[in-house]
Amino acid sequence: MSLVPKIGPSILNADLSDLASESQRLLDNGADYLHLDVMDGHFVPNLTFGHSLVKCLRRKIKDTAFETHMMVTNPQQWIQHMADAGVNIYTFHVEPVQSDIPEICRQIQEAGMQVGLAVKPGTGVEAVQQYIDLADVVLVMTVEPGFGGQAFMRDMMRKVRWLREHYPNLNIEVDGGVGPGTIEYCAKFPAQL
Repeated sequence: MSLVPKIGPSILNADLSDLASESQRLLDNGADYLHLDVMDGHFVPNLTFGHSLVKCLRRKIKDTAFETHMMVTNPQQWIQHMADAGVNIYTFHVEPVQSDIPEICRQIQEAGMQVGLAVKPGTGVEAVQQYIDLADVVLVMTVEPGFGGQAFMRDMMRKVRWLREHYPNLNIEVDGGVGPGTIEYCAKFPAQL
C-alpha cells in the first residue's frame, strides 16, 4: 500500500470575518481538507472558536472534510456539538483525559465521526500506543499547541518515525510550523532518512 501525503491547512490565522472565502481559496489551491483549531483558553493559553462557527462554515463548504483539532481540557463536552456542525474527524489531545480515552473514542465513533488522537511535544507516543486500534489518525504536534507561527520542531519527527515503523498503514498527521520550508521534509519523512 502506498501512502499519499495530504494537506489539511489550519484556518487559525485566517480572517474569521471572511472565513468561507479564505477556506475556499485554500481548497482551490490544493488543500485536501480543512484543519480547524479549537482552543478553550484552558488546555492552551489561547481561545479560538467553537461549534457555531464550524456549523456556519459547513453551510458554505459542503463537500470538504473538516477536522477539528480540539485543544481543550474536556473534549467530551463538544463531541455531539461538533458532529451536529458537520465535522468529519474529531481529534483530541490525550494529555488531559488519559483514563477516559477509550470512552471518548467510542462517543466520537457513535456520533459518526472519525477519531484522531493528538500528542503535544512533551508527550511520548506511548501515551497513544495502546489506543491506536481505536483511532483513525494520530496527530503529532511539531510545535507547542496554542499559537500559530511557531518554528517547526524537527526532533518531533522521531515520533512519526516510530509510529510509521510500528503501524505502517496508520494515518499520521504533523501539526505546527509546516510551511514552504518544511512541507517537503514532512511529506517525504521517514523515507528520506
